[in-house]
Amino acid sequence: MNIIIPMAGWGTRLRPHTLTIPKPMLPIAGKPIVQRLVEDLIKSTDEKIDNIVFIIREDFGKKIEEQLMAMSPALNIPCHIRYQDQPLGTAHAILCAGDFLNDRIVVAFADTLFKMNFKIETAKEGVIFVQKVADPSAFGVVKLDAEGVITDFVEKPKDFVSDLAIIGIYYFRDGTRLRAEMQYLIDNNIMGKGEYQLTDAMENMKRKGVRFEQGTVQDWLDCGNKNATVDTNAVYLGYLKGTKLVSDTAEISHSVVIEPCFIDEGARILNSVVGPYVSVGKNTVIENSVIRKSIIQSNSVLKNKLIENSMVGNNTKLLGKSEDLSIGDYVTTE
Repeated sequence: MNIIIPMAGWGTRLRPHTLTIPKPMLPIAGKPIVQRLVEDLIKSTDEKIDNIVFIIREDFGKKIEEQLMAMSPALNIPCHIRYQDQPLGTAHAILCAGDFLNDRIVVAFADTLFKMNFKIETAKEGVIFVQKVADPSAFGVVKLDAEGVITDFVEKPKDFVSDLAIIGIYYFRDGTRLRAEMQYLIDNNIMGKGEYQLTDAMENMKRKGVRFEQGTVQDWLDCGNKNATVDTNAVYLGYLKGTKLVSDTAEISHSVVIEPCFIDEGARILNSVVGPYVSVGKNTVIENSVIRKSIIQSNSVLKNKLIENSMVGNNTKLLGKSEDLSIGDYVTTE
């Protein structure tokens, strides 16, 4: 079975954090979002994973490509890179995987994470993973019959048809058939809202007798904006609580670390309180500070700061100042 990861968008809603790296490479509990996603997908099936294919933009650059390819020895699975040269929609992105679209495949878009407490049922023809949402108008949704079989795919409905949102994870037993249907869309210039839509290809497959069923996840974790990403980091650290999250090479001096926290190699925590739900990147220095529920990336320096619900990038300096105060009775400072 092959895993296909379309990830050719920069993630503009997460700027300025995505000005230098694409959103799927931002860290969650110390690993890039896309690596967390791939690891969870591998755990979700008993099938042998033959290949992992990342669909990226060529202008992501060699450094990002090297980071993606470094997952291959870590996972002991061959990793491959293919380029999407134009942002022409989900079907176009997946089709860029080319000959890897054969036999059983999982497609997962690299902007969300999930927690699943069961295995993908690979004997089924197709499984589309969904989750109930309060506002389905922002998502592609599915309609089901009484047996839980998908009867309709609707892209961002203006009127209510279903609250079961497609979360961007799909299983196809016959990747070759999916590839043919997506190629048919492109060859005949069949677009929905100006793009080649995966849901249109699946609709054609359904009309020809392919049976798609819903799959559900325990948690669906969004990384669409800063607040959502900080929340996802916190939830994921909660999943990992009880595992080793603090590097042996981190220096923690006269400080309190409130679990769960991830503290990477070479980090220095001095005279500070860190946690809960904080991730600290490599070689970052935190001194005389209180940090709660935040993501602090690598090679940064934070001194005399009180930070909560925040994201701090790489190679950043945030220097506050200590205060020498004489405060009398009945004073309030905020």
